[in-house]
Amino acid sequence: MTNASYRFSARTGDMDREQIHAWLSREAYWATGRPRALQDAAIDASTNFGMFDSASGRQVAYARVVTDSVTFAWLCDVFVDPKVRGHGVGVALMENVCALLDDLNLKRVVLSTGDAHGLYEKFGFEPLAQPEKWMARTAATPET
Repeated sequence: MTNASYRFSARTGDMDREQIHAWLSREAYWATGRPRALQDAAIDASTNFGMFDSASGRQVAYARVVTDSVTFAWLCDVFVDPKVRGHGVGVALMENVCALLDDLNLKRVVLSTGDAHGLYEKFGFEPLAQPEKWMARTAATPET
């Protein structure tokens, strides 16, 4: 979905790296304090998506996907500028991202969210059927 107010892009070159870093490192609970170099490396190693204000060209939302493009994808770093929340931007972003992922016929697309379950449920995401089978290896948090 793209309407007169916003346009969607899946071109990495369109992404406003400075804005994305500002959003994620300052406002996203999962990425607070993330260094710019780390964010840029994540962008470079991922498939990136954005929504842009049609009039100004300003980026208003972002998402990235880490995938092998054959069997699996992880949707992450989804962020909508607080100034445009409630205007359908997140829904439009997800419609476009999911349409592109659907074209890949992946067996599984996963994500983790602390507060947007309702949004993702609209696009077929549901709790893991067998969460006891999933494990994670996380990096130790350095002492400050």
